[in-house]
Amino acid sequence: MLDGIWKGVATAAFLIAPFAATQTHAETGVDLENKVITIGAFTPITGPVPFYATLTHASEAYFKMLNESGEVDGWTFNFITKDDGYDPARSVAVARSLVEDDKIFALAAPLGTATNVAVIPYANEAGVPIIGPVGGASQFFVEPSVFPLLPDYGWSAGASAEYAANGLGHTKIALLWENDELGKSAKRGFDLVMSDLGMEPVESIPFDVKTTSFSAHIRRIQNSGAETVILYGSNANLAAALKAADLQGVDVAWFGPFFTADPSTLKLTGDLLEGVYFSSWLLPVASDEPEIVAYREAVAKYYPKDPVGVLGLNGWSNAALFHKGFQMLLDSGKEITRENMVAVMNTMEDAAVGGARGVTFVEGDHRGTRQEGIIQYKDGEFVLVRDFQTYPSVAFDASMGQ
Repeated sequence: MLDGIWKGVATAAFLIAPFAATQTHAETGVDLENKVITIGAFTPITGPVPFYATLTHASEAYFKMLNESGEVDGWTFNFITKDDGYDPARSVAVARSLVEDDKIFALAAPLGTATNVAVIPYANEAGVPIIGPVGGASQFFVEPSVFPLLPDYGWSAGASAEYAANGLGHTKIALLWENDELGKSAKRGFDLVMSDLGMEPVESIPFDVKTTSFSAHIRRIQNSGAETVILYGSNANLAAALKAADLQGVDVAWFGPFFTADPSTLKLTGDLLEGVYFSSWLLPVASDEPEIVAYREAVAKYYPKDPVGVLGLNGWSNAALFHKGFQMLLDSGKEITRENMVAVMNTMEDAAVGGARGVTFVEGDHRGTRQEGIIQYKDGEFVLVRDFQTYPSVAFDASMGQ
């Protein structure tokens, strides 16, 4: 299916390359004779967010598809997942089990921000790379053996503000932000870009993640005369805000975070989602790009009960990152070692990885995703209305203290 996307590589479970036949000592997790590499991930099968298993299912579908296709010179991937209940303390214990009992080569697409942050000290001690942690933390950008795809929310909020000003021509822009690290990160980037544009937000209103009524917030938006409202919170928050705006007759351009550009949001909003914009590091799930077509087909085949949406595409793309790096390692002809895997990952430049574009890693700077597009929900579909561009530099560079 993916033959030809990466020089015939496919997705994450097989990888073609002139592997150095002279390697005699096998790294942990590498079966040279049978061409099998063992990787693993912790994921919340139980606990407060079991629906996040959709992301891991997509990662598994990626590897299953390649293992069945035989497209990559016989290399297959033994992808082991274990439940951590979305509990950081359990995540560390699960990571230890994966490394010491299952003998994994690397952690690939492990799920959760707080859980991955908790595991980093142990992974560093054990010398195990974390490729594609499915979470967003600025700490990931400077860890030598951690390679994230997910961007800082501040970059995305800044990109939304920039598009509202320069793309839509709006001068009155407001921010509704979840009063936790997600929203605070978004606010930091938003404020920097607004200042760079020479503009002040007409409103900046925090809310609790559990907020279900946005009536008071929308009254403030209406009184401010806002033309654009950028909301950073859950899809339930976005749905509640859209309903409140509809009841009060407030007609503005709305922007939401990438993870709300999903069919699950549509179920909550109905027709109110029409016209809403999303700054997204992932292509729309309805895209005809080969990688996205492969995602839809693989999920339909291996996990037919799972929804096809941005959550799954997130997991798929992080699995694809491991595959991309491993293919680069094979192509290099170097021995398959963790050290060499880290070294080649640091040479990845402007790569298309799953649904992401412009992925780049250099030593000391692991801000992998460096571009976003603008998606809009129009006429029953999530469509790309502005192609992928680099993030506003004032927000992007702030995450590295530049």
